[in-house]
Amino acid sequence: MIQSYKDLKAYEKSYETALRMYQEVKGFPKEELYGLVSQIKRASTSIPLNIAEGYGKRRSENEFKRFLMMAIGSCDEMRVLLDFCKDLEYISKETYQEMYDRYDEIGRMLNGLHEKWESRQV
Repeated sequence: MIQSYKDLKAYEKSYETALRMYQEVKGFPKEELYGLVSQIKRASTSIPLNIAEGYGKRRSENEFKRFLMMAIGSCDEMRVLLDFCKDLEYISKETYQEMYDRYDEIGRMLNGLHEKWESRQV
């Protein structure tokens, strides 16, 4: 039974993945602090934050779905940022693939949650 946004698997996975991204960017060049590092931190935390805020407004179906769509958009943004990280050789190909797959999975989870919410199966 879901009693809180913390009970949503998409929240749990996105929170853990955001923490992992924070660890990854610690080794990035200093000149990326206000560029790529800032964007990664913002986009990665945006996902669990939007899930939590949307859940708080779940009594309004449209509001909850709107926040889920913003979280989905941030997943897409993270995949682009990961492409930059890989191409700039800031992360290994293995780390890239692992994190890319995580954000792909989170995006699928959010899409599923969005669909289930429309039919009120949550």
